Amino acid sequence: MKPEKQMWTKLLSKKRYRTPDKYEVDDTEEYFRNSFHRDYDRLIFSNSFRRLSNKTQVHPLSKNDHVHNRLTHSLEVASVGRSLGLKAGEFLKTKESNINPYDVAYIIQTACLAHDIGNPPFGHAGEEVIKEWFKKNRDKEFLKSLKKEEQDDFHHLDGNAQSLRIVSQLENSYLKGGMRLTFATLGTLIKYPYSSQNCEMNQKSKFNFFQSEKNIFDLLFTELGLKREDGTYRRHPLSFLMEASDDICYGLLDLQDAFELNIVNLDDTKEIFTLLCGAEETDKTYQDADMSKINKVSKLVAISINNLALHVMKVFETHFVAITEGNQPKDLIDLFSDENLKSGMDKAKELAVNKIFNEKRKIELELGSYTIIETLLNTLIPATYQSYMKEPLSFRNKRALELMGENKPKESDSLYNKYQSVVDYIIGMTDNHAKHVAHQLNGMSY
Repeated sequence: MKPEKQMWTKLLSKKRYRTPDKYEVDDTEEYFRNSFHRDYDRLIFSNSFRRLSNKTQVHPLSKNDHVHNRLTHSLEVASVGRSLGLKAGEFLKTKESNINPYDVAYIIQTACLAHDIGNPPFGHAGEEVIKEWFKKNRDKEFLKSLKKEEQDDFHHLDGNAQSLRIVSQLENSYLKGGMRLTFATLGTLIKYPYSSQNCEMNQKSKFNFFQSEKNIFDLLFTELGLKREDGTYRRHPLSFLMEASDDICYGLLDLQDAFELNIVNLDDTKEIFTLLCGAEETDKTYQDADMSKINKVSKLVAISINNLALHVMKVFETHFVAITEGNQPKDLIDLFSDENLKSGMDKAKELAVNKIFNEKRKIELELGSYTIIETLLNTLIPATYQSYMKEPLSFRNKRALELMGENKPKESDSLYNKYQSVVDYIIGMTDNHAKHVAHQLNGMSY
């Protein structure tokens, strides 16, 4: 078998994980529904995915039904990912004839659907609250006994690592493979193939597996042929296309939401659309008296996404050797050769930082999310510690743990795993449910 063929046989693996001793190729395929179709179905019908409909994308608890939530964002990212996957599959087929382009499309589409499944309520603000709470309380008795690498998981908590935890451990088959997705789809989901221990060195709280998933991750990347001799890991080549799909969508659709909420106007976005769509198309659309302002923005966003997706594929093909070998790039957007498209993306991010992310109403709601999530942690973590220490539970702590229902920490769990159960419970909440439970704990729901 040729080295390249052998490489892609591993990268498109249909193996599924059940236990450390049981991971095997899916042998239940039917002509109308192969392994990668099944991955998509398991994701789309999962409880965790459905809950994204009530989780913040950018604007918490928005009253405007047209504004994106995590679910609509994920569906749109998956749409772009499917198109990129089909084009990538056609390209790969020229190198290895046994590759089915539709398999590649399904793999990337499903990874795109799952990429935000581990995000907490209130978006990245919720993530920051959890991290800050654990850092602020690091010297408290209930956290001091955790190992450093366990503390790092909480201090740098990342939705990417939680996404892997949900699909590989929590959803469906609890601690027995989770959704039992194929190795190809799991690998494509991974953007940051390292643990939280790398965060201080990288100066970023970005990583893709907790200590609890360390062995699963190592097995996965070994089977995919992505583990280096020094013990570090390479990214799955298809993960670059999953990431680019997300970058394209949030870079532009955040502008669409801001326009819906009157945070930005046509003057704010004209330079961006001129760079991404061209001056002629932008001017023609802006001057069309028969189109509403929001329809003008929607049309130009669609054209922008198409232009960016086409260029992403050009970049992927141009840098294919680097992407599939050891010297992998940071991401595909960073490699753009079209200066207008690259500048357009930069301008969109700049507008988001200066005007959208600092919008007053958004700041107010994010500050409110601090109080909500801090209330949950202030109650549930000390109660969990008291239970772990076998101390008689106060009435409040006992009832607080009962409130968690089936998410309540197991008696046999380590302290680290018990705290993970609390964080799993909080991250699994929708924005409204987190607010409701916090109000209950504060005696405000009566």
